[in-house]
Amino acid sequence: MRELSVGERLDQYRLIEVLARSGMASIFKATDEIGGRTVVLKIPYAQFETDPIFYSRFQREESIGQRLDHPNLIKIFTAQRKSRVYIAMEYFEGESLRAKMRGGATLPFAVALDYVRQIGEALVYIHSHDVVHRDLKPENILINSQGELKIMDFGIALDRLARRLTFAGKSSGFGTPDYMAPEQVSGQRGDERSDIYALGTIFFELLTGTVPFSGLDMVKTMRAKERADPQPPSAFKADIDPHLEEIILHAIERLPQNRYASAEAMLQDLRDPSSVKLEGRISRLHPINPEAEHMKRALMIACCFIVLVALFGGLVLLARR
Repeated sequence: MRELSVGERLDQYRLIEVLARSGMASIFKATDEIGGRTVVLKIPYAQFETDPIFYSRFQREESIGQRLDHPNLIKIFTAQRKSRVYIAMEYFEGESLRAKMRGGATLPFAVALDYVRQIGEALVYIHSHDVVHRDLKPENILINSQGELKIMDFGIALDRLARRLTFAGKSSGFGTPDYMAPEQVSGQRGDERSDIYALGTIFFELLTGTVPFSGLDMVKTMRAKERADPQPPSAFKADIDPHLEEIILHAIERLPQNRYASAEAMLQDLRDPSSVKLEGRISRLHPINPEAEHMKRALMIACCFIVLVALFGGLVLLARR
């Protein structure tokens, strides 16, 4: 399959503008010449169309999107006929949540709370339809000038109604480290509580301008999530409402069983934060101590060096006998 250009037609769609080109697909604005609406087409590059993992991701995203219908989700359409692999979806004029947070910008509490509530509404809906997003992050959330929000990209979502496809070495570990729940980091599939963790992380970042485990590379972030707690939001923004901080800390508990049991339970608190009981979670945190970690690594290196010197000395003595 060759790559397409603006002005060409693909089945019932006329390509009118390139919106973006990712590492795996071209994103076109297009006109549906049958339905008469503006849509977005995600068309994979030719070399990926025969990749079974990439193809299954495309199939998953399309089948989930066609089943779901909620104002806070990008709608995916069904083409009358498809001559190649692509996804036709709703055109939503807005920018990503990441763009609004560029440069570590924070949002006013009321605005951040409104966005998180909208995401929460969407999570309640998709979870009730046996879907877990598993890759919730600012890049996958669009917002228009009226403050309306939509979630997209169900490529690695868990669909409990579909046959599970697995590929050796490729079935776990999906996601973005900053927003992945600890159980996902350890290789588990994740469930609804993994989405709750991601939403808590997004809320943390909206209010503080940073993610819970900031300043660490990918490997250290993943290791830290499995064995330690983050600094609380108030460590980065002193004037944060303690009730909002309680909601965030409840959502990003390291153990899934300690988080909100459902998105609906979290949404209830988001609707009325002032009624949230302060459970003292902040006093039970055990965050990473960077200095202690540095000393621990230095000690391990020193011990390894001593062992190597001892082994080398032993070999020298044996050689002299």
